[in-house]
Amino acid sequence: MSTQAPEATTTRLDESGQHGFKAHSDGGYVPVQTRSARFASTNVLDFPTVTGREAVWKLTPVATVSSLIEGDLDGSGYEFQAEPGSGIDITWVERTDARIGTAGIPEERASANAWSSFDKALAITVSGEEAASVTVARSALGTAARAAHTVIEAKPFSQGLVILQNDGDAQLSENVEIIVGDSASLTVVTVQQWNDDALHLASHFAKIGRDAKLKHVVVTLGGKVVRVNPTTHLASQGADVEALGLYFSDAGQHLEQQVYVNHDAPNTRSRVNYKGALQGASARTVWIGDVLIQQSAPGTDSYEQNRNLVLTDGTRADSVPNLEIETGDIQGAGHASATGRFDDEQLFYLQARGIPEAQARRLVVRGFLTEIVQKIGVAELEERLQAAIEDELAKTAITGGE
Repeated sequence: MSTQAPEATTTRLDESGQHGFKAHSDGGYVPVQTRSARFASTNVLDFPTVTGREAVWKLTPVATVSSLIEGDLDGSGYEFQAEPGSGIDITWVERTDARIGTAGIPEERASANAWSSFDKALAITVSGEEAASVTVARSALGTAARAAHTVIEAKPFSQGLVILQNDGDAQLSENVEIIVGDSASLTVVTVQQWNDDALHLASHFAKIGRDAKLKHVVVTLGGKVVRVNPTTHLASQGADVEALGLYFSDAGQHLEQQVYVNHDAPNTRSRVNYKGALQGASARTVWIGDVLIQQSAPGTDSYEQNRNLVLTDGTRADSVPNLEIETGDIQGAGHASATGRFDDEQLFYLQARGIPEAQARRLVVRGFLTEIVQKIGVAELEERLQAAIEDELAKTAITGGE
C-alpha cells in the first residue's frame, strides 16, 4: 500500500498555512468565501485531521467513517464483473496515466486519502460513435478499509452508458474521474445497494468538453453511511450536464450528496434534480447543491432542485441549495428545495377512487421517486430499481399516524 502519492499536486495554498482560511487585514482569518476557492491537493498529508466542524464534514457522522478519512487504506486491485461490448474497453492503468487528475482533484481529506493510497486505476474507455453500454459490478470488496480510483473517458463524438453497480460488504473510499470529449454523449449511473453495515465515501469529478453532454445519476438505497459527492466542470462552450439523484434512507442510515456544478465557459447548461425518501428512526439524508456561474460563462442556463419526502417520524433531511453568479449575462439560473410529508390532495384523490390508504401512500411514494428512475433511460435497470424501491417500502408500514 502506498501512503501518499509519488508526487503530490496542490492547486492552491493559503498564506497562513491553515487549510480553508485566508489572512485578514486585522490579523485574524476568514473562511473561503466562494466555492471555487477551496484548497485542493492529491496528497492526504496536505489536509489537517478532520474534526467534524469543517463545512464539508459538519453534517457527516465523522466518527463512523474515521477509518476511511484517517486510516490506512488497501489500494490494491479488486474483483469486478463486466462484459464490455464493442466500443468500450476496460483495463487497469498505472498512476502515471495521463488522464489521472485531469477531471479534478480532492478538496477534502477522505478523497485525498483514497488518491494517495490506490495502486492502479480502473480505466473505462468509450470510443465508439455507435451507442454502447457496460455494467461494472462490485460485490466482493469485503470489510477491510479500501481505496479505489476509476477513470471513465468518452472519446470525442462517442456515445456510451456506464453503470457502476455496488453490492455486498464494503469500507470504501474512492475517486471517480469522468472525462467527456468534444461532442460526446455519456451517461454514468452509480448504484449503491450495499449491505446494511457498509461504509462508502466517493468523490466524482467530471470535465465536459465542447458541445458534449453528460448524464450523471446517483442511486443510493443501501449502506450504513454512503456519501457520494459529484463535481462537474463545464469547461468548454456548449457543455451540458444533467445530474440526477435518487435515495431512500431507512432507520439508522445516513445518505449524503454534495453536488457542485462549475459553469466556466459560454452557453453551458446544467440541470440538477435529486429526490429522496426517508422512513424509520434516525434515518438521515444530506443534500448540498452548489452552482457557480463564473464571469467566463455568459449565456449559462442552470437550475437545481432537491425534494425530500418524509414517511415517518424520527427522520431528518438537510437540504442546502447554493447559487453563486459572477456575471449578469445569463439565460437563467435558479434553485429550489422542499422537504415535507404526503400531499393530502393526492391521497384524497386515490382514496376517493376506492384505493386503501396504505396502498395509496405507497403509490404516492412510487410516483414521487419514479420521475428520477424513468430518466435513467435503461429499461432493465429501471425495472430493477422499481423493485428495490418496493422492497424499501415493504420494510416499514407507512400509515398516517407515523
